[in-house]
Amino acid sequence: MAIEIERKFLVNELPGAELEQALVEQIQQGYLIRESEREVRVRRKGDLCFLTEKKGSGLRREEHEILISEAMFEALWPLTKGMQLAKARSTFTLDGHQLELDVYQGELEPLMVLETEFESEEQAHAWTPPWFAGAEVTGDKRYKNAQLAMAGKPDRG
Repeated sequence: MAIEIERKFLVNELPGAELEQALVEQIQQGYLIRESEREVRVRRKGDLCFLTEKKGSGLRREEHEILISEAMFEALWPLTKGMQLAKARSTFTLDGHQLELDVYQGELEPLMVLETEFESEEQAHAWTPPWFAGAEVTGDKRYKNAQLAMAGKPDRG
């Protein structure tokens, strides 16, 4: 069992200098199961494909992920119809923390979300987000990828 401790923030303005050395990958993901406290998804990230189960919500979640073949991804992808999304993920390091900036594509444009993972909840709470991080949406279920894939962009009001 792996535990994911992660904070998420909306981003309104792309951080130019911070992204100069970023690794950018295209991501397609679709959801096979979406329940209130559990989701199962398939993801293509660059040349790799994964099957992932996540349990829980908020700052701390349980995560199980396995590498799957391209053929298995292609076989499962049609089952996610109506629950899919695409995004470009920029991964970079800032002040010793690895950050991931997701720029959503298609109907979710121009949504941008910054996330970073931590070793402990204490470390997560002590972290000061960078200048370009907007409102925190860590516990906001409207910004979970599964919800975005099904319902589209949330009303920010």
